[in-house]
Amino acid sequence: MAKVQESIDVNVPLSQAYNQWTQFEEFPRFMSGVDSVSQLDETTVHFRTDIAGIKRDFNARIIDQVPDERITWESVDEPHNSGIVSFQALSPTDTRVSVDVTWEPDSAVERVGASLHLDDRQIKNDLQRFKEFIEGREVETGAWRGTIADGKVED
Repeated sequence: MAKVQESIDVNVPLSQAYNQWTQFEEFPRFMSGVDSVSQLDETTVHFRTDIAGIKRDFNARIIDQVPDERITWESVDEPHNSGIVSFQALSPTDTRVSVDVTWEPDSAVERVGASLHLDDRQIKNDLQRFKEFIEGREVETGAWRGTIADGKVED
């Protein structure tokens, strides 16, 4: 099992950073290796990835989502991955975005990459691209302000 923990401070208000992160279909604009993301329903997202030449399609289920606080997910398909993205206001105009990901390297290439901490670098670079993306916009591309608890949307 590989684990990555990375954070970045972005110069936008908390709600703007959080709202942008809820726009999963925009992930390919700042996440390398993510070719496409489709929101299947309020709690299920389909990913198409190509990382180090390894192509995958998998679904992820949002377990918990609390506006302006966190989004927690786990993969539905193998190989297993899960994580949490959390948001912390540092000031009215600055936010810390933290990503904690756990995943199961499946191939020899993935195991070598994890042992060399290439996954850490990829997430760190993805967060840097998120920073550039969100800071370069006056407003987020959209928002979903619903709450999910134990995999179910709360009313």
